[in-house]
Amino acid sequence: MMKVQIITDSTSDLPPDLVEKLNIKVVPIYLRFGDKTYRDGIDISRNEFYSLLESSPVHPATSQPNPEDFTNVYREYCDNTEGIVSIHISSRISGTCNSALIARKTLTHPCPVEIIDSKYNSAGLGLVVLAAARLAKAGAGFPEVVSEARKAANEIRMFGMFETMKYLARSGRVSKTIASASRFLHVMPLLTFHDGEIIRAGLVRTVSHGIDRIYSYFLRNGPFTELTIVHSEAEKKAGELKKKLGDLVSKEKISILQLGAALGVHGGPGVLVAAARRDVNS
Repeated sequence: MMKVQIITDSTSDLPPDLVEKLNIKVVPIYLRFGDKTYRDGIDISRNEFYSLLESSPVHPATSQPNPEDFTNVYREYCDNTEGIVSIHISSRISGTCNSALIARKTLTHPCPVEIIDSKYNSAGLGLVVLAAARLAKAGAGFPEVVSEARKAANEIRMFGMFETMKYLARSGRVSKTIASASRFLHVMPLLTFHDGEIIRAGLVRTVSHGIDRIYSYFLRNGPFTELTIVHSEAEKKAGELKKKLGDLVSKEKISILQLGAALGVHGGPGVLVAAARRDVNS
């Protein structure tokens, strides 16, 4: 029995093998295509999601897990652990943390539950979860794991690009006029995080220029201990980015993962994002 149970949501984009290895419990977000609702990663795979995204006449929407989802999971682990650390997508872009907080209030069990707002999603959230999970697996106590998760959240940096604004327009995140102009001008948006919110960080005209900008961002903000690249249907470009970023982080410390539905809904195919944990001891 582990002293501390780590829980996250499926926007962390962590692969099943790593989730199993580190005993992480993933609560799925909901994905809706018209009148059909799927639990992310349970009722629909990443590949199925991208296939539907391109073929469905209805653009999908996502919604956070409800409080009952978290209550059921917390109860499942309360009797078998000294504490639960529940780490989630930024509260500035999702109501997931709020659902977890409501669930914690309904618990009658004395088991402590710490809700941590990672201030990121996808690769950034995933790195925070991994930091906490590794420490928990090593047998650390509840206060130590909570401290490590909060420390990791403050040390994450994230930067990336969308190859198209088409899906941002479909989901209402940018106007159709801006999306049309971007296609006409052949420009692609660069994105980063600031204080828990996704903000635009510029435009590029080619994927190679985007990769150069991602590299420059991490060159300026390092050094880093590890790095994760997430992509949607862009494995070759992710490999190119890994090769370039290998100058900054040893290649065995760089992971390439498939982008999940939470960000994929807005980015579609061609998203390339990297997140890294700063080495504050260097």
